[in-house]
Amino acid sequence: MENRGGWSRRARVAISGSYGGVNLGDEAILQSIVTQLRQVPVEITVFTSDPEDTLRRHGVERALQIRGLTRDEARAEVARHDVLVLGGGGILYDGAVEAYLREVSLAHEAGVPVFVYAISAGPLKHAGSRTMVREALNAAAVITVRDRQGKRLLEEVGVEKEVRVTADPALLLDKQPLAEDALRREGLDTGRRLMGFSVREPGPAAPDLDVDHYHKLAADAADFMVDRYDATVVFVPLEPSSRDLQHSHAVMSNMLSPQHAVVLKQPYTPGQLMALMERFEFAVGMRLHFLIFAATRRVPFVAMPYALKVTGFIEDMEMPMPPLKKVNSGRLIAHIDRSWDTREELRAHIDRWLPELKERARGTHQALVALIEATLAARPRI
Repeated sequence: MENRGGWSRRARVAISGSYGGVNLGDEAILQSIVTQLRQVPVEITVFTSDPEDTLRRHGVERALQIRGLTRDEARAEVARHDVLVLGGGGILYDGAVEAYLREVSLAHEAGVPVFVYAISAGPLKHAGSRTMVREALNAAAVITVRDRQGKRLLEEVGVEKEVRVTADPALLLDKQPLAEDALRREGLDTGRRLMGFSVREPGPAAPDLDVDHYHKLAADAADFMVDRYDATVVFVPLEPSSRDLQHSHAVMSNMLSPQHAVVLKQPYTPGQLMALMERFEFAVGMRLHFLIFAATRRVPFVAMPYALKVTGFIEDMEMPMPPLKKVNSGRLIAHIDRSWDTREELRAHIDRWLPELKERARGTHQALVALIEATLAARPRI
């Protein structure tokens, strides 16, 4: 635990991102940021789409649906803080940048320093989006991204401020206990080996995702895992109240052996999903935090990269895999089979790279604390 006893008062920190209980990957990010900030004297406000959910999950002092306020009201809320944290997560993409950068713009107007926390960026193809990102981030106090892909893209759109490469904060999360009957309630106590699978919905963050193509790929891969490894394939929806659930069932409907596939039905926290992940002998997935959870629990995995943020993570792990649109069923199945045969080497590879990524993730928090300290020293208001 860090000793910050010299602070003149509790710092007031606002966190703005894709929060509100919809996506368990985003909630894992927020949980990690909050957990690390609790090491220092802070009062935390989260700007969220569901304040009640955020207060219940994370125990922060305040939660606010700031995008429902007028600009003047929102500016006053931002101005009461010492630092605004933007992120983390993949929040800067076409169609979303205006919403996520609104509080950043208000912070600049109010003289509140902005800390960009381990974000991803892209796609950013629209000229207006690129301009907004360039102008907002060039005025930020500190910019950190979670992979080199994000740094390259921000530099490409004209961000001249130093961009530090850190890592996703969810890498620092610990698992939480599962209920003793968790497997039974999910129908996973059959004695067959368990293999995790993750799919996702298309949308603005994945505009080039060909649903028919990836549904067939995933179904063929799942059938192969059932037949070749005598496995039950467990679909893990990270957006269980949204379309992840629908797409998991859609992939199952394309399988030849859907009787050996299960879509998780019970609610889980990110930490509980990590504990469940330990029961899997192997994992195949699209969603970034599914892959991060697998890595942190030492589960060998194959990625199906649909976006830059996934490509960035597996590049950092030095586990290359072609983009999803360049893979056919035969190629994916061959990669899965080869990875299964070498799973102990793959686990050792994860063990080699994970400590470095965790240390990079800790670096984001250290940089944030340094900014808070500098801000308090510069304006020690009561």
